[in-house]
Amino acid sequence: MVESNSHQPPAASPSPPPPAPIPQSPGPRASRLNQVFEQALARTLRANSYANFAGCFPTPARHVPASLEGVWRQLNAKLEANAKAEFDDIVAERDAVSHLNELDRLVGDARARREQEGGIAEGQERTVAHTLGAEDLYRAHLTPYLQEAQSTLNARLEATHAENAELAQTVQAQRLEIERLFGHAI
Repeated sequence: MVESNSHQPPAASPSPPPPAPIPQSPGPRASRLNQVFEQALARTLRANSYANFAGCFPTPARHVPASLEGVWRQLNAKLEANAKAEFDDIVAERDAVSHLNELDRLVGDARARREQEGGIAEGQERTVAHTLGAEDLYRAHLTPYLQEAQSTLNARLEATHAENAELAQTVQAQRLEIERLFGHAI
């Protein structure tokens, strides 16, 4: 007799949708990174002018300036090519473009959520947490708990006052009854 295994595992809960694919084409931050690198490299190459280079080699500059200028051009070309290749290798190795694009996406999502939530009331400024001092952060985090504790203590205090008033009335009534009883006994 062959038993069929009709026991099937329960259906898995649906997983959240995967995040949107991150494009490999440079977004605003990745483009800015490339722009900053290009500007820094251009400044570096400008700082390595022929006049500065020739000042380091005065004899060849005086006797064979054309050859020295050729060496300077080769040096700058090699420096530029190596710097660009190394930068590209680092960007590829660290997957910088996709990470910066993901950061762009997250910042965009946060801005959209802030706008969707209504932002801040008119005339108010948004206070960013990292600009606050330690005492302000401390108060901001503890204030809700302290307010809750204060309201709990106030409620207990009111209950105690009511109980004390009730006990005081009971004691006063007992004193009056004692006086009435002793007043009849004399």
